[in-house]
Amino acid sequence: MSGHSKWKTIKHKKGAADAKRGLLFTKLSRDIVLAAKQSGGADPDMNYQLRLAIDKAKSSNMPSDNIDRAVKRGAGEGGDAEQLEEILYEGYGPGGAAIMLQAITDNRNRTASNVRATFSKSGANLGDAGCVAWNFDSKGIITLEVDEAKAEEIALSAIDAGAEDVKLDQNFVEVFTAPEDLIRVRQSLEAAEVPISTAELSMVPKTTVELDEKQAEQTLRLLDLLEDLEDAQKVYTNADFPDAALEKYRSEA
Repeated sequence: MSGHSKWKTIKHKKGAADAKRGLLFTKLSRDIVLAAKQSGGADPDMNYQLRLAIDKAKSSNMPSDNIDRAVKRGAGEGGDAEQLEEILYEGYGPGGAAIMLQAITDNRNRTASNVRATFSKSGANLGDAGCVAWNFDSKGIITLEVDEAKAEEIALSAIDAGAEDVKLDQNFVEVFTAPEDLIRVRQSLEAAEVPISTAELSMVPKTTVELDEKQAEQTLRLLDLLEDLEDAQKVYTNADFPDAALEKYRSEA
């Protein structure tokens, strides 16, 4: 498995720490509000992006009342739904890897200032709209941690269920789908009692950029700083990290 995929694996395992930062429920709530507002209404059975946002919130132990309030705000029953907007920032990290940050904000100027400052102090460059987005495709990604002996069998089951591609690394499986097929493939795996770690929409790079150890460590720090920003929802990169940098990153988690 590439250094890019290994980074995502480590990031998923570190994800539990997000709950300690105090911003997790706010970010999950904004995701739900925007999905209900923009992507087909407040019925999760008819709006797959809302279904994914709600499922992610539930898996993060977000209280049901919080979820319900977020859905209602997105449907126009609250006072702040119209204030939220989604913005995509694009740029280049140390070593030239592409970076995209998806933000949901109620204050465009504040968010732009914070993103720009974070890029600048990290030796990175914030670019113009479209400068790196061309190198990413929207995909559904399901991650699984399974018995290594069963990994190949489960990968074949995912393909049979409609997955476009599968990557294996010992007991870790990444399943890639078309965005609209994510829920169906996930449900098929759940019906087969396959343990699912995460299921989400993501931006997958068409090509990756290999970094040396120093560039990798700088880029990993930048990605963490960006993800910690109040308005940041998701951060994507096409960086391919060397194992030594990833091991250090893992040890510092």
